[in-house]
Amino acid sequence: MSIKVKRSRAQPIGKLLEQRSGASLLIRQSRLIDQAQRHVRAHLPQEMRAHVYVGGFRQGKLTIISSQASWITWLRFEQSNLLRLLHQLPGFEGVSALVFKVRPVHPVKVPERNTRELSKDAGETLAACAQETGDPALKDALSRLASHARKR
Repeated sequence: MSIKVKRSRAQPIGKLLEQRSGASLLIRQSRLIDQAQRHVRAHLPQEMRAHVYVGGFRQGKLTIISSQASWITWLRFEQSNLLRLLHQLPGFEGVSALVFKVRPVHPVKVPERNTRELSKDAGETLAACAQETGDPALKDALSRLASHARKR
């Protein structure tokens, strides 16, 4: 059994985006959604801007998401103005309706840092091992490790 090697080279990103593949369509759609979000946020009252997101575009309907029902209620009253605003953007002339959803936004949780401490005795032992070692790379590594010992 023989294995044939492909003789293809990596393609530049510009060439990949010109093709009508799944990746290029996804990137195009994400750019359009980002453009719509910036346009909508620019025309919203200042206190609402951080709470309103454009969620997606499917079958002529644009999804708008907010973390609070009160903002969604206000947006429903302004739906005709928002549609008029979106029709100004190229690529959004076909938006026929808006879908509003309330989704709580959970803040990103930063994981706790798992720090370990090296006792002073362990540091001294590692430093002594480093002095007795003949291999320079190992000696260097043990010295660096010993330098992390907790100073009291």
